Amino acid sequence: MNENKPWYLSKTIWAALVSIIATLAAFFGITIDDGLRESLSSGLLQLVTAIAGIITIFGRVSASTKIS
Repeated sequence: MNENKPWYLSKTIWAALVSIIATLAAFFGITIDDGLRESLSSGLLQLVTAIAGIITIFGRVSASTKIS
C-alpha cells in the first residue's frame, strides 16, 4: 500500500460504519440483511465521493489564486 487517500474514500471504513449501524439497529430490534449492508456501504461511498468532487470543484472555482 503505497497510495494515500482520505479516510472517507475507504470502502473498509464505510463497511465498518454500516456494520456498527446494523449492530445498533439490531439492538433496537431492526434487522438489516447482508445484501442491504453491502448496498448501504457502496451507496454511502458513492455519495461521499460525489460530495468530495463537488467540494473540490467549488473550491477551485472560488479560489483567488492560480494553480502553477
